[in-house]
Amino acid sequence: MCCANPRRNNRKFMKLAKFDTPPSPHFLMESATVDYAHADIRKLAAALSSDDPTATARHCFEWVRDHIEHSMDFHREEVTCVASDVLQQGTGLCTAKSHLLVALWRANQIPAGFCYQRLTLDGPNPPYCTHGFTAVWLDDRGWYRCDARGNSKPGIHCEFTPGQENLAFSSRYDGERTYPEVWAEPWPDLLTAMEKLQNISQYRSHPIDARPPAADLCVSESAAPNME
Repeated sequence: MCCANPRRNNRKFMKLAKFDTPPSPHFLMESATVDYAHADIRKLAAALSSDDPTATARHCFEWVRDHIEHSMDFHREEVTCVASDVLQQGTGLCTAKSHLLVALWRANQIPAGFCYQRLTLDGPNPPYCTHGFTAVWLDDRGWYRCDARGNSKPGIHCEFTPGQENLAFSSRYDGERTYPEVWAEPWPDLLTAMEKLQNISQYRSHPIDARPPAADLCVSESAAPNME
């Protein structure tokens, strides 16, 4: 299965009133895309677990960053989306890698969600693509945004450094945007587009430029600045 049907993920989530409010239970839920009850995910999540939740969060981040090959960087053609498929195939786009990372965090009972940017695929001009990364809730820090897309692309060096955000990309060209929200589920429009992909070559020629969901699907606003 390439991607979960977004119609299965149409729950309406409660929006958090304040950034420092603990996340709602939605940030720990399993879904068709974040299928952390899968045996392989639970086994890996247990292996990465420690007594310190922050250390566990770091272990999960570094494992996905370093062990799952970014489809574009490694010239892979497989299209993955569901967290367990990303793990089994060992590859995925940034969005797919974020699905696995959130699944590992939630399997360890660490609240987590999804963040997005609209970026050009290369250079200052269109086409645009949807870049996905993650946010994790740390009790002593609140929301912390981090990007496990992989440091395999020259110029990218993303680490797990709570208190210091270092994302892979910034939104600096016309039409680009870093969304400040944290979502409990991947964008439905993104999942629909990923489900239609036949291979990564198709993505290279026609990258996904997904639309954000309606406001009632927005569950939290990060305190991080909007890096537009």
